[in-house]
Amino acid sequence: MKSFSKLGLNVSQNETTSKSTESESALEVIGQEKGPEGEEFIVKHYPTGNILRVVNTFAEMFPMWVGRILITADDEKWALTAARTATGFAASIIMSPAEAGIEGMVPPNKTPDGRVGTLIQIYHTTRRDLKTQMSLRIGQCIMTCPTTAAFNALPEAKRRLKVGRSLRLFGDGFQKRDVIAGRKVWRIPVMEGEFIVEDSFGAIMAVASGNFLILAESRKASLQAAEEAVKAISQKAQGVVMPFPGGICRSGSKVGSMKYKLAASTNHPFCPILKKILPDSQVPDNVNSVYEIVINGLNSNVVKGAMAEGVRAAVKIPGVVKISAGNFGGKLGPFRAYLKEVLELK
Repeated sequence: MKSFSKLGLNVSQNETTSKSTESESALEVIGQEKGPEGEEFIVKHYPTGNILRVVNTFAEMFPMWVGRILITADDEKWALTAARTATGFAASIIMSPAEAGIEGMVPPNKTPDGRVGTLIQIYHTTRRDLKTQMSLRIGQCIMTCPTTAAFNALPEAKRRLKVGRSLRLFGDGFQKRDVIAGRKVWRIPVMEGEFIVEDSFGAIMAVASGNFLILAESRKASLQAAEEAVKAISQKAQGVVMPFPGGICRSGSKVGSMKYKLAASTNHPFCPILKKILPDSQVPDNVNSVYEIVINGLNSNVVKGAMAEGVRAAVKIPGVVKISAGNFGGKLGPFRAYLKEVLELK
């Protein structure tokens, strides 16, 4: 897991935080053909010699409010335990109460209380619901976890959510105001000792649902490629989280249902088991497994940078046949990440 050199991580709109070397990620277009999804680039990954296709399509992204929490603890074990618990049941806003994930570690010399820290991000469609989710997750998952404290990790955000001010009431009148490293905090007495939480947390409009699809000959190959993609994003990209289990989604969805009254249902054109019976199947004959990597981030550029890192890692794995992306023709969200641009294919 990556470790950040500075707290705040003021990721600019122009920063993609890509760290791949040219030799590691060299992809060259060696041809173009018409495929079931439209134009496809035939590309060669020169370090490995792998040849595959990249669909000339885009990932459709939409805005969501995000809060960013720095969890500190006596050691990395408890910082990560709190982070994993606080980001649970938060894969997709379609059915989860929020979207959330772990961003990375922060060294002790970069945290307000001089202890090791973990950054997490929590997403929701409204600020009110975001405040509710942040309050619940800090109160139930971080305050209850041994040795932890919770600080705001969006210090420059104009919008502020009074999360700590609400949680202070748990102290039943025994809570006290204080200042740590210039931050207004509450000291709440608990059986272990005390829980420290910042008075308010920043919220900004961020970007959700950056994604790409890995189509491979076998589940083993597609899962290995997906795991390598997650590893690369975790190590090289900043300002992003991957909210699905282990960063990987096996059950991508489409909006609505053809048969039932559902908000979402299985993305049937990309289900390999249906490729022989669906006239609109997008799965080639030699593909038997598809995984999706979904990425949320502080802005569109860090999401695009993370997509690039993930794809470049995935295409190194033998058996990967095609890279695509999920979209709904521009009906879902206003932001687009074109694979051609993300991967700088020419």
